[in-house]
Amino acid sequence: MGLINLFNKSKDKNENLEQGLQKTRESVFSKLSRAVIGKSKVDDEVLDKLEEVLISSDVGVETTLRIIERIEKRVARDKYVNTNELNNILKEEIAALLSENNTESFTDFNAELPAKPYVIMVVGVNGVGKTTTIGKLAYQFKQAGKKVYLGAADTFRAAAIEQLVVWGQRAGVPVIKQQMGSDPASVAFDTLSSAKANDADVVIIDTAGRLHNKVNLMNELSKIKNVMKKIIPDAPHEVLLVLDASTGQNAFEQAKQFTKATDVNALAITKLDGTAKGGVVIGISDQFKIPVKYIGLGEGVDNLQLFDKNAFVESLFE
Repeated sequence: MGLINLFNKSKDKNENLEQGLQKTRESVFSKLSRAVIGKSKVDDEVLDKLEEVLISSDVGVETTLRIIERIEKRVARDKYVNTNELNNILKEEIAALLSENNTESFTDFNAELPAKPYVIMVVGVNGVGKTTTIGKLAYQFKQAGKKVYLGAADTFRAAAIEQLVVWGQRAGVPVIKQQMGSDPASVAFDTLSSAKANDADVVIIDTAGRLHNKVNLMNELSKIKNVMKKIIPDAPHEVLLVLDASTGQNAFEQAKQFTKATDVNALAITKLDGTAKGGVVIGISDQFKIPVKYIGLGEGVDNLQLFDKNAFVESLFE
């Protein structure tokens, strides 16, 4: 019975992924089909068109050039490459590229965590789905039998605290909060103290998403981290940057700003289901050498998935 459930879960997950990437897949495919129309061999003209396809799919210029270079080497080596093989070649080269970027495949919320409590500090601008991602993460970890605590350290917006409380109720996990305008580091301190005292497995801390003043942002995030270390010396174990796939090139800019402001070591890419710009997953991971750990594929709590690079590439170039 357990094995059948596991199989069904995996099947549902793959179906969610395929549906979630539908817009990107259709966009890439229609452009690719136009690029190779009337061509049987991959030549310079096809590669030029492929370059345009990838850039217009928000893979990013640098990453696109790396992919093209890899395919050029392959064409030079194999002498003749049929345009029918282009899909498979793209699949293989992008999967290889993601492997080089430390993008492991994360497949299970049930897996043993490297620390207890495992502390995740979540960063990102307002509107990218940060609080929603935290709520869904809390739900998934709770479903996996983990004891989860949330910290509402985005004290800059009253709505952020309220939203996190609602998600905490949905997921059935406690939310540690203070008044709007409180010191975010103080909220983080209270959250970790409570979580440690109550033997929690996972702690997720929300932070304010302001980018207009980078120095303030850096100072605020540094202060939160320093306060956490007083309770758990190696916290936070994960600094998770949430980016909205539908913003395309803007997501690159946000990643640039946040990676300068703090030590981001994991990415969550949201709203992939509503956009044809799913290529940002490949480009951002490649450019910043930070693994994509979670992807958001819809509104439902189950639509936040751990990122599996092979399944992602398969679904993108089905």
